[in-house]
Amino acid sequence: MRHRALLLAVTGLLLFLLPFVLLGEQSYVTIDDNLDVELTIPVLLARHHVVLDYATTTVVEPIMNGLPRNALRSGLNGTVWFFAWLPPLAAYFAQQAVVRVLGLLGMYLLLRRHLLPKPTDKGMAASLALAWAVLPVYAMYGLTVLGQPWVLLALLNLRRGPGRWTDWALLAVFPLWSMFVFVGPFVVAAVGLWVLYDGWQGQVTRGGAGRMLGGVTLLMAVFLVVEFPLFYSLLVARQFEPHRVEFNLSRLSKPGVGAGLRSAGQYLLMGHYHASRFFRGAALLAVGLALWQAPVGRRRVVRALLPLLLFLGLVALGCGFYPQLVGLVEDKLPLLRTFNLTRFHFLAPLLWFVVLAVCLGWLTSPRRRALVVTLQLVTALMMNPEWQANLRHLAGRPRADEPSYLAYVAPGLFRQVEQNIRRQTGLAPAQYRMACLGFPPAVAQLNGFYTLDSYQNNYPLPYKHRFRPLIAGELAKSPELRTYFDAWGNRCYLFSAELGKNFRVGKLPGKVKQPGKVVQDWAFNAPAFQSLGGRFVLSAARLATPARSGLQLRGEFTGPGSYWHIYLYEVAESGSENQDGDKGISQKTAEIL
Repeated sequence: MRHRALLLAVTGLLLFLLPFVLLGEQSYVTIDDNLDVELTIPVLLARHHVVLDYATTTVVEPIMNGLPRNALRSGLNGTVWFFAWLPPLAAYFAQQAVVRVLGLLGMYLLLRRHLLPKPTDKGMAASLALAWAVLPVYAMYGLTVLGQPWVLLALLNLRRGPGRWTDWALLAVFPLWSMFVFVGPFVVAAVGLWVLYDGWQGQVTRGGAGRMLGGVTLLMAVFLVVEFPLFYSLLVARQFEPHRVEFNLSRLSKPGVGAGLRSAGQYLLMGHYHASRFFRGAALLAVGLALWQAPVGRRRVVRALLPLLLFLGLVALGCGFYPQLVGLVEDKLPLLRTFNLTRFHFLAPLLWFVVLAVCLGWLTSPRRRALVVTLQLVTALMMNPEWQANLRHLAGRPRADEPSYLAYVAPGLFRQVEQNIRRQTGLAPAQYRMACLGFPPAVAQLNGFYTLDSYQNNYPLPYKHRFRPLIAGELAKSPELRTYFDAWGNRCYLFSAELGKNFRVGKLPGKVKQPGKVVQDWAFNAPAFQSLGGRFVLSAARLATPARSGLQLRGEFTGPGSYWHIYLYEVAESGSENQDGDKGISQKTAEIL
């Protein structure tokens, strides 16, 4: 059969995806930077019918008292449409399956047409494509990582010859289902360097270079169309000033050459979790075997691999030392605070696979080639936390800190909370505002509540300043949290110095089946909360003295299938006289403000 190897690879990928199908709502879905933020955004855009509403006056009410719609994903992004057509979990599964299948096919075509073109390489190409498709990636980013082989395939076709219309179409479609801020400018910059290097080496014709530059120009033009509402609102209409202008990466990182080198080493050997974190051991082993065994000679191996390895090394060094370097110039170049240049690392997974494939093409021993590819496949599977967690769920041995989607979102539990509030006040969720302590506000948002707090990559700076007094007393207790909020602030949360950065206070700490966290003294500014329209606080930790925080306990909720034990607090009527020692906390707040 002509495509037998490819069909086997696709079958292997379907087996990889099978645990999601078998578990359904009991599946584990990556939480950090995913279920606690990325999944919620398209759900709310669709739920509130603002997917394609780009008016500068349009806001998404459940987020931060009305977050400008243009601060969120474009409605032309394919991910948004998955969630507009399907329920949240089904949309997540469907997107992941399609992204990984397309990633496998794109890598296979890239390998067969340019890197492993020999007739005897079909099985090797299919196996390596499968290893690519099962990498640990954030499926919510669409084709941002796994779709890159299609872009490289199109560019190589244009570089080699006149290209086909399909090559231009691939470059035009990629921006419709990927994240501009992660790959757009960096692909353009990398291709520019590639063309310059080609010209220096005399390896490409003027026509080939022109087609490549035309290709990335088309790619960037479509990105600008897709992201036009964001660019227009920030650069033309100036709808809001983003909180990112106050980023201070140098405060968030450890100083010193040693810290920079350790970070660079992590980027080089492991990568970044947003762009796929996996050990690069298989590629390094392939490089070593090629230098030792390749019949083309060591000099040719070095000449072919050195530009790629040098680029990867420079990217790792740049990422490792970026916070320190930005700290030196950010006052003169404030744009560096808001635009993260380290995202060249999103290109690293594909480039390591290119290195791996080139080396495999030189190796003559089938056994060694199979060993390298098997090592890469096993590495990808073992370092895929979502897949590993679902295997544990299937085996009946889930970790306590890796709840299933159903346990995490807990719709039954939060329905109890909503009904309790409605009985006590007669109000629907849209008629009051709340905030969350000890669990991500995204959980409440997915369950229909309107929260003053949220985890967002882009929101108005004035809102951050208005929110800060709510938690100023707790920030005064914890320099770590103070730096975390003031120098970054994407997590605009209710903080507790006693909880620290524990933003997931589950009711099952370890093996103790009791709600375990108690906050003894929470310096919460209830009047400031009321001034933002806040009325209720949902907490996954019990407050030992809620009256000192200006709150009253209104209910306690739990359920056998829920990850949370939720306490419902309401701002007391005498919120301005809310706590013992209020003057002391006010003084600390004043010092920090």
